[in-house]
Amino acid sequence: MSRTIQVTFDAHDPEALSRFWAAAMGYVNPPPPGRELAPGQDPFEAWHAFLAEVGVPESEWNSASAAQDPDGDGPRLFFQRVPEDKRAKNRVHLDLRAAPGLEGEERMAALEAECERLVALGATRVERHEPAPPMTGGHIVMTDPEGNEFCLD
Repeated sequence: MSRTIQVTFDAHDPEALSRFWAAAMGYVNPPPPGRELAPGQDPFEAWHAFLAEVGVPESEWNSASAAQDPDGDGPRLFFQRVPEDKRAKNRVHLDLRAAPGLEGEERMAALEAECERLVALGATRVERHEPAPPMTGGHIVMTDPEGNEFCLD
């Protein structure tokens, strides 16, 4: 029997990192339990109201957050607040499949366009790796707003 997974990120600002990854992946930030969001409603405003209602101290409101695939296919992303800084390269990272089925310059142009979009959201471009057929189609290494490495593939 197969298992589903959740990818967990340690973060200083779970809400901000959750917003970034939701926008990067086309995911959504879910509403609080038993609540529905009105069209255009900020999910974090709904969470803040919910947490206040149930008596969670405001200092704890940004202790965790999540982003999930609206179609239910991809893994849920969970962000938990930790006090320590990131110290080394990730041993596991996400590859965002931004150019499936494309090759050569068309592929790299699609990756560059996605790189620009993600930089505007707060990511940092690290380096571009050129295509080297037949083993690799090329990719761009990036970091999210808290320095976690990922690749545009």
